[in-house]
Amino acid sequence: MAGGPQNLTEGPIGRTLLLFAIPTLAANVLQSLNASINMIWVGRFLGEQALAATANAGNILFMIFSALFGCSMAAMILVGQHVGRKDIDGARRVVGAAAALLLGISFVMMAIGIGLTDKLLHLLGTPRDAAPLASAYLKMMFWGLPFSAIMVLMMMTLRGIGDAMTPLWFMIVGIVLDAGLNPFLIAGIGPFPEMGIVGSAVATLIANAVAMLGMLAVVYWRDLPIRLRGRELAYLVPGPALIRLIFGKGVMMGLQMFVLTAAALVMVGLVNQAGVIVTAAYGVAFQLWNYIQMPSMAVASAVSAMAAQNIGAGRWDRLGSITRIGLFYNFLMTGVLILLLSLLDRHVLGLFLGAASPAIAVAARIHLLASWSFLFSGATMVLFGTIRANGVVLMPLIIMIIGLFGSRLGFAIFARPWLHVDALWWAFPVGSIVSATLTWAYFRRGGWKKASLVDQAERAEHAAA
Repeated sequence: MAGGPQNLTEGPIGRTLLLFAIPTLAANVLQSLNASINMIWVGRFLGEQALAATANAGNILFMIFSALFGCSMAAMILVGQHVGRKDIDGARRVVGAAAALLLGISFVMMAIGIGLTDKLLHLLGTPRDAAPLASAYLKMMFWGLPFSAIMVLMMMTLRGIGDAMTPLWFMIVGIVLDAGLNPFLIAGIGPFPEMGIVGSAVATLIANAVAMLGMLAVVYWRDLPIRLRGRELAYLVPGPALIRLIFGKGVMMGLQMFVLTAAALVMVGLVNQAGVIVTAAYGVAFQLWNYIQMPSMAVASAVSAMAAQNIGAGRWDRLGSITRIGLFYNFLMTGVLILLLSLLDRHVLGLFLGAASPAIAVAARIHLLASWSFLFSGATMVLFGTIRANGVVLMPLIIMIIGLFGSRLGFAIFARPWLHVDALWWAFPVGSIVSATLTWAYFRRGGWKKASLVDQAERAEHAAA
């Protein structure tokens, strides 16, 4: 569990995968808790309008971070494959290209975003009372985009070299700073200025900047494979072929997050038609599902990093075992969480709704009918983790569209006359089973194994030379 690069191509797969997934899971949980804590500070000090403002600004920020995360994921895969084949110089070329690309994207988005903030919020239908607060908050968050971009890139590429602990430690540093500074900068406690909602964004900016600089210092202090020094700084001016590859794969991965969000928003629209009680119950159940999905997300990320290194090393023979063990961990951890939350559902739901709320019984039924579907959606994520480790992104996107829009939303709409509101909850297992089945069939067919992503990158660079 110590920080530092690890060789993920040798040794026992099960133990290595688990020890790699645990820090990623912890980071996911802490990130969600940090968002919740910050919402509490904003709500307590500034009220409902400020909460509505951060929620509306968050929708825009999520779309931007989808692109940044996608490009960082593509870089992680390329770095992992280069490290697997012991090509450290190749890994550093990828880091240089990805850093240049992400900085370029973040500065462009920062300039455009600050200029168009008010128009973007208007397009989202932000409530008039919340619009000024949302505008001020979002503009400050845009100023922090370059720090956030490099921080995400460093976390992902560190995982690509087999180091999941260093990103966790600096995630903790960032969260402590962010959550700790929020009340002081919002309310002007002690020597700090009273900044209102802008203070929450400034706290996030400071936290991300400190975490990024701290990771950068550790990378150079340990002389890790992702550092650039001397002549390697020229990699920050990359060739167009490598930029196109990272950007193309990154956009497709970002689109997957966008499709997931779009499907969730459409589902919320369908749920809203059932009335306030059902909407409140669904909102609380959804909060529980965020935590239920975290183990499978962490396992999928670990599978992707491990598979990338093994593909780079030519160890295709280990991919089947990596995937099977990843699926086992998904079913074990996700299944235990579902069981515990099902046994304690009314107690947990009561924390959000109050013991006497009529929405508790509705939320418990929603959880009973839909929660087990995350065993299958988690399996899909793990399979995607292996497939994406070779840079294959189009088929996962197509499967997501079929599973979420064709199957889940299609079932929710067309089965409603017979199942009434329960059609919305049964739609989750229907969509998840369809997605898992299609993904398993594509995984078994093996078309994603044709060539490693590194080989594709080298052919593209030679062709452009």
